[in-house]
Amino acid sequence: MDAHSEFLKKLLEEVDEGVYFTDRQRSITFWNKGAERISGYSKDELLGKKCSANILVHIDQQGQPLCNGMCPLAHSMQDRQERTANVFLHHKDGHRVPVRVRAFPILDEKQQVIGAAELFQDSSEKAALRSRLEELQEMAMVDALTGLVNRRFTENTLQAQLEELKRFGCPFGIIFFDIDDFKALNDRHSHRVGDKALKMAAMTLQKNIRSIDLVGRWGGEEFIVILRNASRQVLGIISEKLRLLVEKSVFPENGEPVAVTLSAGATLATKEDTVQSLVERADLLMYRSK
Repeated sequence: MDAHSEFLKKLLEEVDEGVYFTDRQRSITFWNKGAERISGYSKDELLGKKCSANILVHIDQQGQPLCNGMCPLAHSMQDRQERTANVFLHHKDGHRVPVRVRAFPILDEKQQVIGAAELFQDSSEKAALRSRLEELQEMAMVDALTGLVNRRFTENTLQAQLEELKRFGCPFGIIFFDIDDFKALNDRHSHRVGDKALKMAAMTLQKNIRSIDLVGRWGGEEFIVILRNASRQVLGIISEKLRLLVEKSVFPENGEPVAVTLSAGATLATKEDTVQSLVERADLLMYRSK
């Protein structure tokens, strides 16, 4: 490797974006620190592996797998065009991370395709979220296990949103999520594995809500998502998106994949609601969905 190439690789090692290169067969030849941070996978775990081996298990907005077919990187090698896409990668810990990817073909001096490069960026507004969560932790408003805001903070937010609805007509809705058959998961594996499943579901929900929305742990295996400026259509679309992303999340335990599914109940708030009536209505809708 010449000095110029060495300098470029050192530079790419330090950028915030995830960067990786593959050869023509889609074997990973470079994996930077940004990629390690965003995905949870070290370079030692991925160098020499084929991205088509489904390690990152990219899926598209419809939940369709990309790694075994024509992903953005494979398309770029085929038609020599740069392309961008919004996809969801599978973090090593199991949860889903929304990423914006940019793929480029790599050409040799004869303009022959010899591989591809992909840059990817966590699009979950993580830095702002981390700062806010640190503030809430100091106020004892964060659930210790999942890192989500706790029931107390969620109730306070619901009360504030109801007051805004009554005074200013600001619409909002909630989605009540419950992990299906959670007791059976604990009985089959252990409470330690159950805790990992809770954290996986929580992180997938947290990273894939809109920046104006909030997700909190209500209790046990229950979560509430508060959606501001929501319509019935928005509730349905986001509810199904989050349900699907959790269903597509998985982590290994003793060589066996562990996954969970969610049941959901979604409802718009009315001016006649209290926190109790709103949550009870969403809870009832969730049980009907089971």
